[in-house]
Amino acid sequence: MSNAAARKLDNHDIVVEDVFPHPPQAIWKVLTTGALIGRWLKMPIDGFSPVVGTRFTYKTTPAGGWDGTIHCEVLEAVENRRFIHSWTGGHESNVGYGAPLDTVVTWTLSPVEAGTRLRLVHSGFVLPRNETAFTGMGKGWQQVVKTIDALSAEESTSPKPH
Repeated sequence: MSNAAARKLDNHDIVVEDVFPHPPQAIWKVLTTGALIGRWLKMPIDGFSPVVGTRFTYKTTPAGGWDGTIHCEVLEAVENRRFIHSWTGGHESNVGYGAPLDTVVTWTLSPVEAGTRLRLVHSGFVLPRNETAFTGMGKGWQQVVKTIDALSAEESTSPKPH
């Protein structure tokens, strides 16, 4: 087996999907507005703009040689449809929490009769190295998607400026 094939077998993805009774525009706003991202992710965000090539960071709890900074770059932004960004962090000296992580987060919005299907795929976890992140973030993303639903409800019912 080639090294590339062996690496592919070790990669794992987190997938969370649900349908919400909100228009894609409300969910898009929640996914791509810095202040709202900070609310649903519960981490400070710095330098964000939903523009391809934009580099931004999140800050979480440091560990070992890692300062807790998550480095991201917007890879794709198709308004009301798809938002993709990288998610890297950790330090090579860390094992478990804070181990090196080089992943991609893909948000896909699809209109359906009941509202919008939101699909999150956080891909590229290498096991066993990223087992701690994979397990913790797998549970965390489920809660984040519920919070996005609640914030989208606020956005779809808030008065629109004239």
